[in-house]
Amino acid sequence: MSLSSVKAFLAAAAPDLQVIELQQSTATVAEAAAGHGVEPGQIAKTLAVRLGDTIILIVTAGHMRLDNKKFRGLFSAKPRMLELDAVERETGHPVGGVCPFGLAQPLKIYCDRSLKAYPIVVPAAGAINAAVHIAPDRMAELTDATWIDVCSA
Repeated sequence: MSLSSVKAFLAAAAPDLQVIELQQSTATVAEAAAGHGVEPGQIAKTLAVRLGDTIILIVTAGHMRLDNKKFRGLFSAKPRMLELDAVERETGHPVGGVCPFGLAQPLKIYCDRSLKAYPIVVPAAGAINAAVHIAPDRMAELTDATWIDVCSA
């Protein structure tokens, strides 16, 4: 269902984009970078975070980590990663395939400015072996994301 929901989303919103399905897993940043022939920073990893009773998604460059101080400064809360068993239920995507496209329910999406270092980034596409190559600004536009600065290397 997840891969199909991403394909349906892209077919409606960006029919020029193709989902790339590889034979091997791209569930980790290292696997995805190797599989797509890009540097780890170009992998747009999507983090599912609890913000009080709300779940948000933060898309960041693959080599970056959430910076607790920056996060707390922006959201006035400590980041809490969504529990692994809740990820697919809340996003519609399996761990390793989470992306901001074709979600099971509307979630607020944020893109970390670290993505802007690259002309093309590679977010997952709803499966552990699927991804899309896309410009960061276009990804943010398609998903109605807000740009933020909450990560550091």
